[in-house]
Parts: sequence; C-alpha cells; structure tokens
Amino acid sequence: MIQIAIDGPGGAGKSTVAKAVAAKLGIVYVDTGALYRTVGYYVRQKDISPDDREGVGAILCEISIEIKYVDGAQHVFLNGEDLGDKIRTPEMSMYASKVSAIPAVRAFLLDTQRDIAKKNSVIMDGRDIGTVILPNADVKIFLTASEECRAMRRYKELIERGQDVKYEDVLAEMNQRDKQDSTRDVAPTAAAADAVLLDNTGMTFDQTVDAVIALAMEKRGK
Repeated sequence: MIQIAIDGPGGAGKSTVAKAVAAKLGIVYVDTGALYRTVGYYVRQKDISPDDREGVGAILCEISIEIKYVDGAQHVFLNGEDLGDKIRTPEMSMYASKVSAIPAVRAFLLDTQRDIAKKNSVIMDGRDIGTVILPNADVKIFLTASEECRAMRRYKELIERGQDVKYEDVLAEMNQRDKQDSTRDVAPTAAAADAVLLDNTGMTFDQTVDAVIALAMEKRGK
C-alpha cells in the first residue's frame, strides 16, 4: 500500500500527471477537485450563491456523490447522474474554489476521500491533500509552474474540449482562483512541511510523470 499526495495551484498539471502515474503504478487515482466541482455544480443548479455558506450547507443532505471507475477512468456521479465534462468549465472551477472554502463542504467530502485511501493504494491531487486529507501520505509533492505556463496549459485544455475561451480570460480567472485558494481561512493551498517542491515550468508531461514516479519508487525503497 502506498499513498501519494499531490498538491498545488490550478493548471500545474496535477490531475493529468496523477492519472498517468496511477496507470503506470497500478494504483487508484482520486480526483478530489472533481468532488468539489460536483458540489459546486449542484449549488449552481439550485441557484444558490457559492458564497452563501448557510444555503450551501443546507443542501448537502440532498447530495449523493459516487466515484466509479469505467474502463480505468474515474467518473463522478451526482445523485446517479454521470456529470462528465459538465464540471470541467471555468465557471465550475470558480464554484469549486468557493464551496471548498466552506467548512461544512470539506467535512462532507473528507470521509469519502479518506475511506478510499484506507482501502486502496492511491494517488490524490488537490490543494490540501498532504496537509489535511492524507497528512501521513508516504509521498507528498507540491507541483507548480509559472502563472503564464499554467494558464496556457488550461487554455489549450479548454480549447481541445471545444470551449470558446480567450487566454487572457483564463489567466485572469486563474490568478483570481490562486488568490482565493491561498488566502481562504479553511485549508488554504499550501505545501506540507515535508512535501517535495516540483516546479515543472520547463518540463514536458512525461518528464513530470517520471519525476513523480521516481519519488514514489525512492520512498518504496526500490
């Protein structure tokens, strides 16, 4: 059993890197950001402001989230519905950032994440995995890159999904979310004291994956 925690700001490539590492190591990938996006999606559907803490907390009892693996890929189901790419928009990114600052939401999802880690060798990515969710993880990595690099990656990702976005808007939204996530009172984005800082600004995707695997293998003593 091994637990790998990858934290860092948006656009650093946490999710795509974690997925690739999970596939190569044969372990479970848990996209924790998707869980918060799912809550944010439901909040949006109910026409509740993500800043309305009481309003958001009141509807959590209506939410049932399941993680299922279909052909090796993680799918998140909200009350039985596979949301697919509906939660992968810039708007849902902002909703996720806001609802994730609500203590009730974090408590709601905490047990789900920890339960998966107890039963499987996992790699999780997010913003407080190594500090809050899996404080005893075997490997902790804080993955980051320059703002411009992260914004360009996110921009290309959204364009590939067919979304009509501008790089300047993506950069502005990313800077706004960085500020929100790093300054919030509850579980702000921060590197764990024992995390390895990995700046992949000048690295290819494969180089980043190899670096994470090397750290995991070193921890395993192989």
